[in-house]
Amino acid sequence: MRNTVSGPLRNLLCGIAFVLAVSAGAITAFMLHGWSFDDALYFTILTVFTVGYGEVRPIDTEGLRIVTMSLIVLGCSGTIFVTGALVQFITFNQFNEILGGRRMKTQIDELREHIIICGFGRIGSMLAGELKAGGQRLVILERSEARHAQAQAQGYLSLIGDATEEEALRSAGIDRAHALATVLPDDAANVFITLTARSLNSSMIIIARGEAPATESKLLQAGANRVVLPTAIGAERIAEIIMYPELSNSIRNSEREASTSLRKLGLELEMVIAEPGSAFADLTVAEIEQQAAHGFLVLAVQAPGAAPVDDLRPQMRVRPGSGVTVIVRSGHEVVLGGFRASV
Repeated sequence: MRNTVSGPLRNLLCGIAFVLAVSAGAITAFMLHGWSFDDALYFTILTVFTVGYGEVRPIDTEGLRIVTMSLIVLGCSGTIFVTGALVQFITFNQFNEILGGRRMKTQIDELREHIIICGFGRIGSMLAGELKAGGQRLVILERSEARHAQAQAQGYLSLIGDATEEEALRSAGIDRAHALATVLPDDAANVFITLTARSLNSSMIIIARGEAPATESKLLQAGANRVVLPTAIGAERIAEIIMYPELSNSIRNSEREASTSLRKLGLELEMVIAEPGSAFADLTVAEIEQQAAHGFLVLAVQAPGAAPVDDLRPQMRVRPGSGVTVIVRSGHEVVLGGFRASV
């Protein structure tokens, strides 16, 4: 698109510069023949734009006739060129926009097993970047024209539309999509999008964002496979840093180094806290893994005020309040001892 517009735009700018240069030269020449600046400017504008009200002053010398004829030929030709370049610039922009929209629609129609992201705000743009880095095919559905343009500028397939409407979701190819992530900052909208998306594709994976913890159950009832609460995740991360700084840093560094390999294997590295009375508290490492039916693997444990232990023995007991690092299958929910371990 940039190359298509550059030609007409360059012609338009060159034409304007030419007309201004000719006009400046004519004004200077008239003033050298004794005209005032106001008269020279007025007569130059009349001539260049071919209005022709009449001569401001008599053109009675050979020098004035040469200046005037040069101004008529060059100035009028420049104005005609600028007019044509302006029409070309507007036409090319409109034509390219139509073709660009059709080309993008064709590309979206050809997608299979892609991911739809509803909303290209702060979280949506970061999510799109992560998915793109992982080689995933995705479509952005955004109702803001400014954010839609931003998504296109970053090379994403993007559509303007309200994700709460069935037609917008159909345009994004929801019937062929592998997953949908609705990450709007509006819980009610996310619930409605989840409900609508599930009715249009019963087998796809739906990940929904929630702001209020009470919204999680509503999103799950509406058809979401998983619910992400950014505020809660941020709070947990801060708590990890405060209570278990060494273990937390170790986990995050390991995640950065191994996240790509783990995700390819369908695994995730997580840290959970064994709160008093929770699923992990007062169990040994072996008991935790056995009761979880080997749904995850315990890697490290850090008791309150102690150093992390990564050389674990099966009989090691996890004290209440300890931080536990586990490897778990992506999307796996572990039910352990009557408690749901959020991993």
